[in-house]
Amino acid sequence: MSVEGTRILGTGPATAAVAGRAPLRPGADAVQAKGWWRAHRFLILRRSSQFGILLLFLLGPWAGWWIVKGNLSSSLTLGVLPLTDPFVLAQVLAARHLPETSALIGAALVVAFYAGVGGRVYCSWVCPVNVVADAAAWLRRRLRIGTGRAPRAGLRYALLGAVLMACAITGQIVWEHVNPVSMTQRALIFGGSIAWGAAAAVFLFDLLVAPRGWCGHVCPMGAGYALIGHKSLLRVSARHASRCNDCGDCYAVCPEPQVIVGPLKGKAGAGPVIDAGACTNCARCIDVCSLDVFSLTHRFDTRKD
Repeated sequence: MSVEGTRILGTGPATAAVAGRAPLRPGADAVQAKGWWRAHRFLILRRSSQFGILLLFLLGPWAGWWIVKGNLSSSLTLGVLPLTDPFVLAQVLAARHLPETSALIGAALVVAFYAGVGGRVYCSWVCPVNVVADAAAWLRRRLRIGTGRAPRAGLRYALLGAVLMACAITGQIVWEHVNPVSMTQRALIFGGSIAWGAAAAVFLFDLLVAPRGWCGHVCPMGAGYALIGHKSLLRVSARHASRCNDCGDCYAVCPEPQVIVGPLKGKAGAGPVIDAGACTNCARCIDVCSLDVFSLTHRFDTRKD
């Protein structure tokens, strides 16, 4: 978490969760209050989405069933539906290459979708690196690792600009050479120590150096999707904030805990809707809250207790 986010939180269980003294088993009270399924449903749905999408890509090289061709950067589904990562297209344009029409259409479709549901939904519901980051966060809690400091959140935007500048200078799509998302997908299909090493590097970075550091503070793809979905319609709301007992579970599981503070605590006159572009709409806060403080809604839903 950024230094600014730590200062905002003040004191109490929520601060402890973010600062590294997180509950060892966030969501335990939710299991007792709501049952196991309701305390894990969005997590299970996210994992199903992530692994299901990967499986569609793997069915071709593994089983010869080419439902989806390509990768998460650029793909063609059932031979008719092109999808292109907007950050990849931005690199192509910065490198002064003329993209194919299908790439332009694919990027437009992706932008339209994530502009509605939240750009960083890609990070929490599609990107395989999210599984790695979540695993590192889980292990940090289990081992009670409280050291480390994540870089400032603005770093990812600076890196996004630097990548595009490098593309313009070199005439190449530079990020795809080191992109952990693409390398993780290649590792699953073809193997290779370098590709697996990228996933391991993200895991160790988040575990030992910067809590939630890669996805929340470094990845330029995440920065791009945050910009795309900054005004998205789908949002999480702390509508029932008055029920909050400061257990800290939501902060412990949230990949961007600083976005919760204003809506939950009414800081600076904030409304109940978490409208920050950094929010991934992972809905894990909904899962682990035993008091049903949070819910999925739209950005114009200002109802609260």
